[in-house]
Amino acid sequence: MKRISIAIDGPAGAGKSSVAKLVAARLHYLYIDTGAMYRAVTWAVQQRQVSLQDTASIQKLVESLHIRLEPGLSLCRVFVDNQEVTEEIRNSSVSSQVSQVAALAVVREKLVQLQREMSSRGGIILDGRDIGTVVLPDAELKIYLTASVEARAKRRWLENTAKGDTASLAAIAENIASRDTMDSQRAISPLRQAEDAIRIDNSDIGLEETAELIVSLTGDRMR
Repeated sequence: MKRISIAIDGPAGAGKSSVAKLVAARLHYLYIDTGAMYRAVTWAVQQRQVSLQDTASIQKLVESLHIRLEPGLSLCRVFVDNQEVTEEIRNSSVSSQVSQVAALAVVREKLVQLQREMSSRGGIILDGRDIGTVVLPDAELKIYLTASVEARAKRRWLENTAKGDTASLAAIAENIASRDTMDSQRAISPLRQAEDAIRIDNSDIGLEETAELIVSLTGDRMR
Protein backbone atom coordinates (compact mmCIF):
# COMPACT_ATOMS: atom_id res chain seq x y z
CA MET A 1 0.00 0.00 0.00
CA LYS A 2 1.23 3.47 -0.86
CA ARG A 3 2.56 5.38 2.14
CA ILE A 4 2.31 9.14 1.80
CA SER A 5 3.65 12.19 3.61
CA ILE A 6 1.17 14.25 5.63
CA ALA A 7 1.82 17.87 6.65
CA ILE A 8 -0.31 19.52 9.32
CA ASP A 9 0.14 23.25 9.89
CA GLY A 10 -1.75 25.71 12.04
CA PRO A 11 -1.56 28.13 14.97
CA ALA A 12 -0.69 27.33 18.57
CA GLY A 13 -3.25 25.34 20.52
CA ALA A 14 -5.22 23.97 17.55
CA GLY A 15 -4.44 20.42 18.61
CA LYS A 16 -1.97 19.70 15.81
CA SER A 17 0.27 17.40 17.84
CA SER A 18 -2.59 15.49 19.47
CA VAL A 19 -4.37 15.01 16.15
CA ALA A 20 -1.15 14.06 14.34
CA LYS A 21 -0.42 11.36 16.93
CA LEU A 22 -3.92 9.94 16.59
CA VAL A 23 -3.63 9.85 12.80
CA ALA A 24 -0.17 8.29 12.98
CA ALA A 25 -1.43 5.55 15.30
CA ARG A 26 -4.35 4.73 13.01
CA LEU A 27 -2.19 4.62 9.88
CA HIS A 28 0.89 3.11 11.56
CA TYR A 29 2.90 6.11 10.40
CA LEU A 30 5.90 7.75 12.05
CA TYR A 31 4.96 10.96 13.89
CA ILE A 32 7.60 13.67 13.98
CA ASP A 33 6.79 16.38 16.55
CA THR A 34 8.47 19.43 15.00
CA GLY A 35 7.07 21.78 17.63
CA ALA A 36 8.76 19.73 20.33
CA MET A 37 12.04 20.11 18.46
CA TYR A 38 11.79 23.92 18.57
CA ARG A 39 10.75 23.71 22.21
CA ALA A 40 13.82 21.57 22.90
CA VAL A 41 16.09 24.23 21.44
CA THR A 42 14.28 26.93 23.43
CA TRP A 43 14.72 24.89 26.62
CA ALA A 44 18.43 24.50 25.90
CA VAL A 45 18.80 28.24 25.25
CA GLN A 46 17.14 29.00 28.58
CA GLN A 47 19.14 26.40 30.47
CA ARG A 48 22.38 27.88 29.21
CA GLN A 49 21.10 31.43 29.73
CA VAL A 50 21.90 32.48 26.17
CA SER A 51 20.46 35.83 25.08
CA LEU A 52 17.97 35.64 22.21
CA GLN A 53 19.86 38.52 20.63
CA ASP A 54 23.13 36.54 20.61
CA THR A 55 22.53 34.63 17.37
CA ALA A 56 26.17 33.54 17.10
CA SER A 57 25.98 31.71 20.43
CA ILE A 58 22.58 30.25 19.57
CA GLN A 59 23.92 28.96 16.26
CA LYS A 60 26.88 27.36 18.04
CA LEU A 61 24.51 25.80 20.56
CA VAL A 62 22.02 24.40 18.03
CA GLU A 63 24.82 22.92 15.93
CA SER A 64 26.09 21.02 18.97
CA LEU A 65 22.72 19.78 20.24
CA HIS A 66 21.65 16.20 19.67
CA ILE A 67 17.84 16.06 19.60
CA ARG A 68 16.14 12.67 19.61
CA LEU A 69 12.44 11.83 19.43
CA GLU A 70 10.85 8.58 20.60
CA PRO A 71 7.22 7.43 20.69
CA GLY A 72 5.47 7.93 24.03
CA LEU A 73 2.12 6.98 25.54
CA SER A 74 0.72 10.53 25.48
CA LEU A 75 3.55 12.80 24.34
CA CYS A 76 6.38 12.26 21.92
CA ARG A 77 9.38 11.67 24.20
CA VAL A 78 12.07 14.29 23.62
CA PHE A 79 15.74 13.99 24.51
CA VAL A 80 18.41 16.68 24.35
CA ASP A 81 21.93 15.28 24.55
CA ASN A 82 20.47 12.07 26.05
CA GLN A 83 18.57 13.97 28.78
CA GLU A 84 14.80 13.51 28.62
CA VAL A 85 13.04 16.90 28.58
CA THR A 86 9.55 15.80 27.53
CA GLU A 87 7.78 17.56 30.40
CA GLU A 88 10.17 20.49 30.83
CA ILE A 89 9.71 21.78 27.27
CA ARG A 90 5.94 22.14 27.82
CA ASN A 91 6.15 24.65 30.67
CA SER A 92 4.93 28.25 30.36
CA SER A 93 8.48 29.66 30.35
CA VAL A 94 9.37 27.73 27.19
CA SER A 95 5.97 28.54 25.64
CA SER A 96 6.59 32.26 26.11
CA GLN A 97 9.83 32.23 24.09
CA VAL A 98 9.51 29.38 21.60
CA SER A 99 8.13 31.60 18.81
CA GLN A 100 11.10 33.95 19.14
CA VAL A 101 13.58 31.09 19.00
CA ALA A 102 11.76 29.42 16.11
CA ALA A 103 11.92 32.68 14.13
CA LEU A 104 15.74 32.63 14.13
CA ALA A 105 17.22 31.57 10.78
CA VAL A 106 20.09 29.68 12.42
CA VAL A 107 17.59 27.53 14.32
CA ARG A 108 15.17 26.94 11.46
CA GLU A 109 17.86 25.95 8.97
CA LYS A 110 19.26 23.30 11.30
CA LEU A 111 15.90 21.81 12.30
CA VAL A 112 14.39 21.89 8.81
CA GLN A 113 17.40 19.93 7.58
CA LEU A 114 16.91 17.41 10.38
CA GLN A 115 13.15 17.13 9.72
CA ARG A 116 13.69 16.47 6.01
CA GLU A 117 16.21 13.76 6.80
CA MET A 118 13.74 12.12 9.17
CA SER A 119 10.97 12.33 6.55
CA SER A 120 12.87 10.89 3.60
CA ARG A 121 11.37 7.38 3.84
CA GLY A 122 7.68 8.37 3.56
CA GLY A 123 4.89 7.04 5.74
CA ILE A 124 5.31 10.03 8.04
CA ILE A 125 3.22 12.81 9.53
CA LEU A 126 4.62 16.14 10.69
CA ASP A 127 2.97 19.10 12.33
CA GLY A 128 4.16 22.66 12.74
CA ARG A 129 3.76 26.06 11.16
CA ASP A 130 5.69 25.75 7.90
CA ILE A 131 5.57 22.04 7.09
CA GLY A 132 3.46 22.27 3.94
CA THR A 133 5.04 25.51 2.77
CA VAL A 134 8.74 24.99 3.56
CA VAL A 135 9.72 21.67 5.14
CA LEU A 136 7.69 19.30 2.93
CA PRO A 137 6.27 21.37 0.05
CA ASP A 138 5.67 18.17 -1.95
CA ALA A 139 3.68 16.37 0.76
CA GLU A 140 0.79 14.41 -0.75
CA LEU A 141 -1.67 15.67 1.88
CA LYS A 142 -1.54 19.09 3.52
CA ILE A 143 -3.86 20.14 6.33
CA TYR A 144 -4.25 23.62 7.83
CA LEU A 145 -5.75 23.03 11.27
CA THR A 146 -7.13 26.01 13.14
CA ALA A 147 -9.64 27.05 15.82
CA SER A 148 -10.74 30.23 17.58
CA VAL A 149 -8.39 31.79 20.15
CA GLU A 150 -10.98 31.09 22.85
CA ALA A 151 -11.22 27.39 22.00
CA ARG A 152 -7.45 26.99 21.78
CA ALA A 153 -6.84 28.81 25.07
CA LYS A 154 -9.36 26.64 26.92
CA ARG A 155 -7.72 23.45 25.64
CA ARG A 156 -4.25 24.64 26.67
CA TRP A 157 -5.55 25.78 30.07
CA LEU A 158 -7.08 22.37 30.75
CA GLU A 159 -3.82 20.65 29.76
CA ASN A 160 -1.72 22.96 31.95
CA THR A 161 -4.07 22.70 34.92
CA ALA A 162 -3.83 18.91 34.82
CA LYS A 163 -0.05 19.26 35.05
CA GLY A 164 -0.22 21.74 37.94
CA ASP A 165 0.60 24.85 35.90
CA THR A 166 -1.16 27.85 37.48
CA ALA A 167 -1.26 30.17 34.45
CA SER A 168 -4.72 31.74 34.11
CA LEU A 169 -7.03 31.23 31.14
CA ALA A 170 -6.77 34.93 30.28
CA ALA A 171 -2.97 34.82 30.33
CA ILE A 172 -2.93 31.74 28.10
CA ALA A 173 -5.33 33.39 25.64
CA GLU A 174 -3.12 36.47 25.54
CA ASN A 175 -0.03 34.30 24.96
CA ILE A 176 -1.74 32.39 22.13
CA ALA A 177 -2.91 35.60 20.42
CA SER A 178 0.60 37.02 20.72
CA ARG A 179 2.12 33.86 19.26
CA ASP A 180 -0.35 34.01 16.36
CA THR A 181 0.88 37.50 15.52
CA MET A 182 4.55 36.59 15.86
CA ASP A 183 4.23 33.36 13.88
CA SER A 184 2.30 34.95 11.01
CA GLN A 185 4.47 38.07 10.76
CA ARG A 186 7.96 36.63 11.17
CA ALA A 187 10.30 37.20 8.24
CA ILE A 188 11.42 33.58 7.94
CA SER A 189 8.90 30.83 7.18
CA PRO A 190 5.81 32.63 8.51
CA LEU A 191 2.68 30.72 9.46
CA ARG A 192 0.37 30.60 6.47
CA GLN A 193 -1.91 28.15 4.74
CA ALA A 194 -0.35 26.41 1.74
CA GLU A 195 -2.33 26.97 -1.45
CA ASP A 196 -3.07 23.25 -1.78
CA ALA A 197 -3.85 22.64 1.91
CA ILE A 198 -7.27 21.62 3.19
CA ARG A 199 -8.47 23.95 5.95
CA ILE A 200 -10.11 22.36 8.99
CA ASP A 201 -11.58 24.49 11.80
CA ASN A 202 -12.03 22.29 14.87
CA SER A 203 -13.34 24.94 17.29
CA ASP A 204 -16.52 22.90 17.73
CA ILE A 205 -15.35 19.34 17.13
CA GLY A 206 -13.14 17.07 19.20
CA LEU A 207 -9.65 15.85 18.43
CA GLU A 208 -10.86 12.29 17.73
CA GLU A 209 -13.33 13.56 15.14
CA THR A 210 -10.65 15.77 13.62
CA ALA A 211 -8.29 12.80 13.35
CA GLU A 212 -10.93 10.62 11.70
CA LEU A 213 -11.54 13.35 9.13
CA ILE A 214 -7.84 13.47 8.25
CA VAL A 215 -7.61 9.66 8.07
CA SER A 216 -10.49 9.75 5.59
CA LEU A 217 -8.72 12.39 3.52
CA THR A 218 -5.57 10.28 3.61
CA GLY A 219 -7.47 7.33 2.16
CA ASP A 220 -8.55 9.51 -0.74
CA ARG A 221 -4.91 10.41 -1.50
CA MET A 222 -3.68 6.84 -1.27
CA ARG A 223 -5.98 5.55 -4.00
